[in-house]
Amino acid sequence: QAAAQKNQVDLYEYLHTGQEYIMPIPMMNIINGGSHADNNVDIQEFMIYPNGAKSFLESMQMGMEIFHNLKNILRNKNLNTAVGDEGGFAPNLKSNEEAIEIIIQAIEKSNYKVQEDISIALDVAASELYNKQTSKYELKSENLELTSNEIIEYYGRLCAKYPIISIEDGLDENDWEGWTKLTREMKCGVQLVGDDLTVTNPQRLKRAIYESAMNAILIKLNQIGTVSETLDAVSMAQKSKFGTIISHRSGETEDVFISDFCVAVSSGQIKAGSLCRTDRIAKYNQLLRIEEK
Repeated sequence: QAAAQKNQVDLYEYLHTGQEYIMPIPMMNIINGGSHADNNVDIQEFMIYPNGAKSFLESMQMGMEIFHNLKNILRNKNLNTAVGDEGGFAPNLKSNEEAIEIIIQAIEKSNYKVQEDISIALDVAASELYNKQTSKYELKSENLELTSNEIIEYYGRLCAKYPIISIEDGLDENDWEGWTKLTREMKCGVQLVGDDLTVTNPQRLKRAIYESAMNAILIKLNQIGTVSETLDAVSMAQKSKFGTIISHRSGETEDVFISDFCVAVSSGQIKAGSLCRTDRIAKYNQLLRIEEK
């Protein structure tokens, strides 16, 4: 930031890696479960993905309309509309599928077309669901205990039924064999994102590339610890034709570094949370300023 100011350029310009600038598609977290919420939903994040937006500004408008229509739907069902750490709602629902169906209702109520305008992305955080004693994934809301193969089949059924475009942390962080099978068997077009599997670490990413264990990586700057190591991880992923998603963390501040970083490396995707809470909105506002410029 100091170097950008000294050179009288914006931070994204100073960090620019030489590719054509791309404004990111925001993955907006609107329903929370798992360890991010005190409710009975297993999957940690249900996100909307405005793949039909023509600009970042339009993606923000789409997201905001869906977010507020979702709030009205939850209120009409007498469900909790308080927001969690990343700004998503955390209602008690009957199952993970009910969360997806309520989001689809909100998309349709906002007069957008499911899949064509808005798709759905999931962060399962499967390491939180994995029982090391039984070697099974526990979906308590659905009373299911699934092996690695069975949870892969579960994702296949969800993707066949719903417009799911991305699944993050679908398996435990040490289930390398399962990750490779998931990537091999999942239908074409679904992004399979490693977060806990790779922790923005170039060495773990190198293994994931070698074993074809995923096709996209979540990039968390303060997880690996330095800008240079983060740039190395992004570069390695992009050279291997992996998707890259620049991500916030839980317990954020209003710092907007990741907004500039996302544009600088032409990531094309960002996770910055929901459409509320100033620590999330600050990132989106910075991206709007960059797009205007």
